[in-house]
Amino acid sequence: MHLPTPADWHEANRAHWDERVPIHAGSDFYDLAAFRAGKEALRDFELSEVGDVTGRSLLHLQCHIGVDTLSWARHGAAQVVGLDFSEPAVETARSLAHELGFSPDRAAFVAADVYDAAQAVPDSSYDIVYTGVGALNWLPDIVRWAETAASLVAPGGFLYLAEFHPMTDCLDDGTGTRVAYDYFSRDAWVDETPGTYADFDAPTVHNRSVEWTHPIGEVVSALAATGLRIEFLHEHDVSLFARFPTLERRDDGFYRFPADRPRIPLMYSIKASRAAGS
Repeated sequence: MHLPTPADWHEANRAHWDERVPIHAGSDFYDLAAFRAGKEALRDFELSEVGDVTGRSLLHLQCHIGVDTLSWARHGAAQVVGLDFSEPAVETARSLAHELGFSPDRAAFVAADVYDAAQAVPDSSYDIVYTGVGALNWLPDIVRWAETAASLVAPGGFLYLAEFHPMTDCLDDGTGTRVAYDYFSRDAWVDETPGTYADFDAPTVHNRSVEWTHPIGEVVSALAATGLRIEFLHEHDVSLFARFPTLERRDDGFYRFPADRPRIPLMYSIKASRAAGS
């Protein structure tokens, strides 16, 4: 339900995520055994929109257990750095990097709050600052996030964001067929649902979570205000998991509404660049 932001939101969210790290690491959703064997973890549209990362440095904000971060290293990034506020997530990512043969100078992981990223990461700027998916909803201040992320984009580099569309936060939880919640609400969404998107039936104790909806106009405006140039905003009719029971998993692994239903955007992506001389 929408409520004023509770004072302990950060502690509640960290306990929530710390508990879910081992569940995710052992889940079919992440399928780390297949990932270790070479399975692609990044989405096709991300690979196309980000382009060739060979020889470039990449910072992944809110990286969770590092699967996407390490995927960029596999695609040729010279250095990847993942940052997450969950110590267990960072330890899992470091262990996974070691198993895959990436040394710390090739793939490093830092435990820190995203708002403190500029002080926590090893370098002052990166060719690519990447974030996604399901990250922005955990942050109360999108302007502060944009300022922090943009400050880490090197001249000639860019920020790339792939995220769930805020429109999905407005739809009813049962079928996703009607607007049930306020798109423009600035209150926090406080939830007590057990389990996790990777395993809805997983037994969990730390179920209280605090999230926020950030309309797309708010995100784009916050990035533009930092001086980055918005290259594109793309909307996608796919989801990565069954957010609503009516979504159907297709052969490409994405979830979509049935073919006889009008489509709405379920995800979006943004690329914002910094001029070479700035």
